[in-house]
Amino acid sequence: MKSGRFIGIGVAGFLFVMLFMSSYATVPPGHRGISVTLGKVAPQALGEGFAFKKPFIETILKYPIMQITQKGRAVSFSSDLQTISVEFALMYKTPEAKVVEIYQQYAGEPYAALIEPRLQEAIKQVTAMYRAEELVKNREKIKATVLEKTKKEMVGLLTIVDFAITNIDLTDQLEKAIEDKQVKEQQALAKVYELQKAQKDAEIRIVNAKAEAEAIKITGDALAAAPKLIELELVKKWDGKAPQSVVTSQGGANILLPLSK
Repeated sequence: MKSGRFIGIGVAGFLFVMLFMSSYATVPPGHRGISVTLGKVAPQALGEGFAFKKPFIETILKYPIMQITQKGRAVSFSSDLQTISVEFALMYKTPEAKVVEIYQQYAGEPYAALIEPRLQEAIKQVTAMYRAEELVKNREKIKATVLEKTKKEMVGLLTIVDFAITNIDLTDQLEKAIEDKQVKEQQALAKVYELQKAQKDAEIRIVNAKAEAEAIKITGDALAAAPKLIELELVKKWDGKAPQSVVTSQGGANILLPLSK
């Protein structure tokens, strides 16, 4: 009899503990609680903290409303039909007022059910607008366009916080072709620079030659206009020694005669 009483007390204690454990739930920070009673969803979400519930028949699901970062990869084609792999990170949040609606109307995790199909399509549409070699140069434009498209698609459902492209991967063959093209472009630019430099040097020489010729002309014109300047120049350059020869005119010709010592 006593053993039967102990068993009864044990069973009652166990049931009491089970009853107590199933009569409450806690909603962690950054989450809201969704109450489901025998398959029926309560219209209002529960806030963070402790909450009572009906034992055994009511379940409280924990639904995150904090920002979530989801990484992914999209394979698409460029405008010149090259295969492109875009790795990305998307940041999104579920508005508190939409928690119950999202849970009821869209099965599964909201990213997979709502965002990913639209995001993949947006990436394919935008990358198809650029040639493969232009994608890396226009990464910021592509990011902004994809972000804008995805935000518009999610209006009234989820909040798209930001979108980042972490890597754009091209095929090895395409990367080699782009690298070779860039090398050739740099070589062409170097040749253009050398040509421009040579042209500028030639222009400088022409200017200097013209200036020198103009100076000589001005000096000649000045000497022709004032013959006395010649004598003045000779006096300036005379070293004080007697000349060893003299120039005379005879028969219209100038003759250099030595002077006797």
